[in-house]
Amino acid sequence: MKQDTTRRQFMQRSTEAVATVAVAAALGRAPLFANDDKPPKVRLGIIGCGGIMTHHVQGLVARREAVSLAWLCDVDPAQIEKMNALVTREFQAAQPKRTSRFEDLIEDKDLDAVIIATPHHWHAPIALAAMQAGKDVYIEKPISHVFNEGLLIIAAAKKYGRVVQQGSQMRSSPMTEKAGQLLQEGIIGKVKVARAWTAETRTIEKPLPDAMPPAGVDYDRWLGPAPQRPFNPQRFHQTWRMFADYGNGEIGDDGIHDLDMAAWGLGIDTLPKQITARGSRMLLDGHASEYPDNMNVTYEYPDGRLLIYENYPFTAYGLHGFDNGNVFYGTEGYMVFSRRGAFSVFLGPKGIPGPTEGKELRGERGYAEHMAEFLNAVRNRTPTRAAAEVAHRSCALVHLAEIAFRTRGRLDFDPVNEKFIDCDEANQLLSKKYRAPFGLPDVV
Repeated sequence: MKQDTTRRQFMQRSTEAVATVAVAAALGRAPLFANDDKPPKVRLGIIGCGGIMTHHVQGLVARREAVSLAWLCDVDPAQIEKMNALVTREFQAAQPKRTSRFEDLIEDKDLDAVIIATPHHWHAPIALAAMQAGKDVYIEKPISHVFNEGLLIIAAAKKYGRVVQQGSQMRSSPMTEKAGQLLQEGIIGKVKVARAWTAETRTIEKPLPDAMPPAGVDYDRWLGPAPQRPFNPQRFHQTWRMFADYGNGEIGDDGIHDLDMAAWGLGIDTLPKQITARGSRMLLDGHASEYPDNMNVTYEYPDGRLLIYENYPFTAYGLHGFDNGNVFYGTEGYMVFSRRGAFSVFLGPKGIPGPTEGKELRGERGYAEHMAEFLNAVRNRTPTRAAAEVAHRSCALVHLAEIAFRTRGRLDFDPVNEKFIDCDEANQLLSKKYRAPFGLPDVV
């Protein structure tokens, strides 16, 4: 790329097809710019200005020379004001444009990419529209609210040649790379079972009466494709996760990280053939959530390997010392791995301690590296570790478990055709209805 590269040339190059394949650990961490020149900054728009987006923006501060934040989008003007204060303080640049309509970002021909951190029910509609308009997308986990949205995101990424990165930041963590190298070298033999857990205390959220939306909030747009209903404070900031119209419960909010790492540890490149899911109210009596407060799910893969997921709302001590983690069971030992940034290996019949890295419960989690990889991919048209296919396989574990829990408890699945076997009720739940006019764009 020449020193005098123009934005028009950059945008033209950005339309080239991007291979949407999983990235091996050997990909490494290339510098943001592969050569010594300084091409135009990547112009980003952020959609959803609360919660996790603060972490993303703080992580981008170290990339000031490479990015500019051109747009802030949120249906709540109070969220925009908070984010604008952070952006203008840290980036020391002109204030970004502000809007409640993500379409304004989509229509900006000079915008290169968007970061999407809305409630789950908005992820796919916005991401599909963005890719259709030539934008690359960083999508918070899970990329899909229902199973079939993941298939559409894969199709759109291929059709429009777009970069996709799901917010599964531990895939880019240096600690993950170290653990992955040991697993590839066979330190614990062949990995046969992965166990993932989310073990943290949760607060009981008592039901609240309906009310008026906060001043200035575009509530109809917040609902978007979700069913029309009166405003309720618990169906809004933060606690929307408890309701199926907008979120995917504990397994799809926090558990998706640990499921993703479990799939990574198994080296799985397919979907399971059988799913067994159980859940109940173990502790949070009176909790307003539509989801169980605990789940136990077993996924059996075509080659016989297993992935086991558990979540509990009462374990202040975590499991194996970690609130979120995995154990990979191999033929010659096992590895305890936490997405907080630590792992330990135990070998042989007596569990002799092997390599150990990291000790902190709240350790390094790969935020900076993951975002840097996305920016590098936008610039150089390279694949990402959490590309559309990889993200879909992990998100599918959330959706398949939810469907099994809501139907028969145990379901057989065809991983090739991506349909349940002999269960029409379950297949109906692979997709959903969208409230007009907030449906999905036609991308295939």
